Amino acid sequence: MPRQTAGHEQPVGSTRTLEKGPTVVRRTVLPGGLRVITEQLPGTHSATVGLWVGVGSRDEQPALAGAAHYLEHLLFKGTRRRDARRIAEEIDAVGGEFNAFTAKEHTCYYAQVLDENLPLAVDLVTDVVFDALCTDSDVDTERRVVLEEIAMRDDDPEDLLHETFVGAILGRHPLARPVLGTEESIIGMSGGALRSFYRRRYRLPNMVLAVAGNIEHGRVLRLVRAALHDRLSGSDTPLPPRQGRARVRAGRTLALRADDTEQAHVMLGVAAPSRHDERRFTLSVLNAALGGGMSSRLFQEVRERRGLAYQVYSSVAGYADTGHLSVYAGCQPERLGEVVAVLREVLGQVAADGLDDAEVARAKGQLRGSMVLGLEDTASRMSRIGKNELNYGHYLGVTDTIARIDAVTTDDVRRLARELLRGRGRGGRPVTVSAAAVVGPYASDEDLPADLHEVIAS
Repeated sequence: MPRQTAGHEQPVGSTRTLEKGPTVVRRTVLPGGLRVITEQLPGTHSATVGLWVGVGSRDEQPALAGAAHYLEHLLFKGTRRRDARRIAEEIDAVGGEFNAFTAKEHTCYYAQVLDENLPLAVDLVTDVVFDALCTDSDVDTERRVVLEEIAMRDDDPEDLLHETFVGAILGRHPLARPVLGTEESIIGMSGGALRSFYRRRYRLPNMVLAVAGNIEHGRVLRLVRAALHDRLSGSDTPLPPRQGRARVRAGRTLALRADDTEQAHVMLGVAAPSRHDERRFTLSVLNAALGGGMSSRLFQEVRERRGLAYQVYSSVAGYADTGHLSVYAGCQPERLGEVVAVLREVLGQVAADGLDDAEVARAKGQLRGSMVLGLEDTASRMSRIGKNELNYGHYLGVTDTIARIDAVTTDDVRRLARELLRGRGRGGRPVTVSAAAVVGPYASDEDLPADLHEVIAS
């Protein structure tokens, strides 16, 4: 497809039509650098408004670990025009949803409502994001809530495992830190520090307002201008997509979080392409075939053939500058060694021989179907256009995305698998991974099975 003008390259005050067909996607760059992107979906009866901010946990200094997520909580506590109770009452009165989430590289505030309540959704989202009071009393109240959230995460072995694994594979980079922060960082964070973080990071050039549903682009622009009025000024232009410098640690790491659980939870992983790498489509196919469904290699070998685990899967993470491919299994503690041996065996086979044509075809079919089915509501449509604009600056439609997936060949998957696993596993030998993490009832590394130590050996 021909190259489209990127959002950060589009002139301020201009509007571009990015797709025209059953749905219409348009982007406008407003004064001050705010991008507004909409997807008009005729026949729907809802609208979802999302304000994406290009700030996440990787943007925090160590003393502010968890600030982006803490701030997300805090903005809902009240603005100059609304207190927290009124915010809740207004969205409940129309049967809508108003929420937010924080990730490693972005934060999103969104409201889903009936299409007739679009003005309320735009007003609520912009009011909360731009006019929050962030009082010291609210900081203290939400401090307790965030600490409870950290405790809840630590009580979930799978969530705790994921955080442990990411820390193991990314080392000292800010990407490795938990989005929620730590008890120590949250307890030590002051209201002044959070307000300073808010002022410095929440700027129009670093934001995308995305709207999907039974809406009209011009009306959305009028509502945004009315809500932000004097903020939409100046000569600032949108920031280009984030480009980072993270690298997966060179050494090999085994991380254990001792926990009195009934199961042992294990995750093994290797470095993978960033989200800007064109091989991300090949990586998606590899991940789906390896551990993305009931017909995947891992599910068939670990659960169906051997009955070693109830849950087993693979997953990928793509950041601006790096990524990782990981495999997970939960099993009885006494079977951990056997499970790790089978995981290594499967990875070794894929590294040596790749995947066959039938596996690749099923994986592509799974990705196509899950993508289309996942876009059946306006919230998922909003998320897709907003996140893509923030991360890539270019719009890639569903049809074009499916075409990229369909273009992946069995040889492409084989080459990428061999590269990620560094060619190890040839001749049926087990692979070596970059990092391994375990959560379970083990007092120390010495209590872990030998296979787990071997899996990270150089």
